[in-house]
Amino acid sequence: MDQDDLVPLSALQHYLYCPRQCALIHIEQLWAESRHTAEGRVLHERVDKPQAERRRGVRTVTGMPLVHLELGVSGIADVVEFHARDGAERAFPVEYKRGRPKAHRADEVQLCAQALCLEAMLGTCIEAGALFYGETRRRTDVAFDAELRQLTLDTITATRVMLASGRTPVADYAPRRCDACSLIDLCQPKLLNRSVSVATWLARQLQE
Repeated sequence: MDQDDLVPLSALQHYLYCPRQCALIHIEQLWAESRHTAEGRVLHERVDKPQAERRRGVRTVTGMPLVHLELGVSGIADVVEFHARDGAERAFPVEYKRGRPKAHRADEVQLCAQALCLEAMLGTCIEAGALFYGETRRRTDVAFDAELRQLTLDTITATRVMLASGRTPVADYAPRRCDACSLIDLCQPKLLNRSVSVATWLARQLQE
């Protein structure tokens, strides 16, 4: 697969959170900074620089490029720990997030996709990883079981189809999700919802 056709791993998290958000970022190339995204950016700056160190028998690599050409995804792993076990190193990906554990599985899917890339690159099976949340300052362990792996594969397919279409889904306002999104002013979900088409909304604005 051509490098330009690879789906960014971050797009999977965006898609599961909200397909429209994913399209605004990855199709329309829109972005808006908020306090939350700024805090997340600062948190990632600490781990995005490629480097490696060994401490207490664990080799830690930050900013590790990842790719899975068969699945057509690529990205950067915040942290990959290599633990010595049975005479070999076992990879353990760790993704850094600004907030706290969430009810949806978007973060888990992004982490699982990293594991799939590592499995293809290293020729090994990766059983688990972890999500580190800035608010709680704790790790949440994630097991890459069959259910999560299938959800990840399905999300890769759905994200690829949407990005290839070049079409941004219509808005679907959900207060809890939309009000926390940094793109809410660009998205206008309260105005451009499924019950009112863009053409209808524009017509109303012209009449007023």
